[in-house]
Amino acid sequence: MSAPKLRNIGPKSAAWLRQVGLRSREDLAAVGAVGAFVKVKRAGFKPSLNLLYSLEGALLDCHWQELAEAQREALVRDYEARIAAHPLKAAGPASGPVHEQRFDAADDGEEDSFAESADED
Repeated sequence: MSAPKLRNIGPKSAAWLRQVGLRSREDLAAVGAVGAFVKVKRAGFKPSLNLLYSLEGALLDCHWQELAEAQREALVRDYEARIAAHPLKAAGPASGPVHEQRFDAADDGEEDSFAESADED
């Protein structure tokens, strides 16, 4: 988020919001607390529900702990409904298997692998 700073939004949360294209209070208000939270989750970040409550508190200009339990439950239900309608993609592996293939300039049909040359030493 950019200036003016929003209530409840610290530097890490602000950076996440900027990275998903939410740079002002107006941007946040346009998508709502749940929409912003979903965007952050879909971007691959791992926020806790406290971010969801903080976003709602920022929109209502109150501390996130002042939200009534019923408000919190409604936010979570809304989030769960959106995710059920459009599930988050499962994260793939950090990296795939590594395959090495060597190409020699003078290919004479012999296979020259690292393992074979290492055995000769």
